[in-house]
Amino acid sequence: MIKKKKTLIVLAGPTAVGKTHLSIQLAKRFETEIISADSRQFYREMELGTAKPSDREMQAVPHHFINSHSIKEDYNVGQYERDTLKLLEVLFEKKDVVLLVGGSGLYIKAICQGIADMPQIPMEIREKWNQQFLEKGIGFLQAKLQEIDPDYYQIVDQQNPQRLIRALELYEVSGKNMTHFRAQSNAVARPFDVIKVGLERPREELYQRIDLRMDQMIAAGLFVEAESLYPFRHLNALQTVGYSEIFAYLDGEYDRNEAVRLLKRNSRRYAKRQMTWFKKDPDFVWFSAQNGNEILSYLESRLIGN
Repeated sequence: MIKKKKTLIVLAGPTAVGKTHLSIQLAKRFETEIISADSRQFYREMELGTAKPSDREMQAVPHHFINSHSIKEDYNVGQYERDTLKLLEVLFEKKDVVLLVGGSGLYIKAICQGIADMPQIPMEIREKWNQQFLEKGIGFLQAKLQEIDPDYYQIVDQQNPQRLIRALELYEVSGKNMTHFRAQSNAVARPFDVIKVGLERPREELYQRIDLRMDQMIAAGLFVEAESLYPFRHLNALQTVGYSEIFAYLDGEYDRNEAVRLLKRNSRRYAKRQMTWFKKDPDFVWFSAQNGNEILSYLESRLIGN
């Protein structure tokens, strides 16, 4: 008897496009579970600023890698790749299909095909770039990265100093930029098929949804949550849109209205970078996020072929 090959369905797209709602519908239809590929949703302390599924949604379908780690843990994409592949082995024992859902392109790539091995960074180089950031600010890091790697600069979280420093220190150690390493995949053959579905909406509609979501987060207490995390603002997990803007406000760099404006603007920019990343992957088939029935029909037809 030929054993049926298992399938990982990837559901990806920018923030606020509607991944969570559709993923739960699909998980129910295929009687399966969801693995989060949103690197900000791993951290249990970051509740309001990361748009996690609600308790009701989490109860409707089993989810993995949501609230799985603390911001105090140094958890990276390599560890996520190893942990998720082990989890898939377990899930595929009882499921023919599993859903991988999120907006973190590098994490999705790691699961589907592996990522390139990168050189170790000597501590003195890491400390040097961190000192440069403290003395000269994030604008200095942005300008340096744009100079050495304009392609990666367009898709990196430009407000995340740790991401910028990572790319700069890697270039100093190896003489090769992040774009080079991203192109050098391990290309590991996975023991499962992968179907990639991308969700999109018209730009103005998406931006309106982002602004509305941010208003809802603020009304729910995002500023209060960020203030409680302020003592840990140096941690890598918190160097991200939705928190760094409020930390700067708490530092007195600007007033609350400006913080709100920046929260919305940077979230829209983040969504644009996500789309830039995913659109470069030719394996994605794109659908309007509102066309759930069309997406379901497409997936069912693909799965029959497997």
